[in-house]
Amino acid sequence: MIPVVDEDICIGCGNCMEICSAVFQLQDEKSHVIDPDACEFVGCCEAAAENCPVEAITLEGE
Repeated sequence: MIPVVDEDICIGCGNCMEICSAVFQLQDEKSHVIDPDACEFVGCCEAAAENCPVEAITLEGE
């Protein structure tokens, strides 16, 4: 699964970056996926999506 951030609704809280900084980084006060294949542990992208307070992260099939 590939994480996608909807920058229109992202509030830049940084939760996703705290969960998986190898995949997510804040740029211009919004989260961006910098490397969708760099998950540090199994399920980190799913955890980031679940912990996004505005549901800006979705997972798309490969």
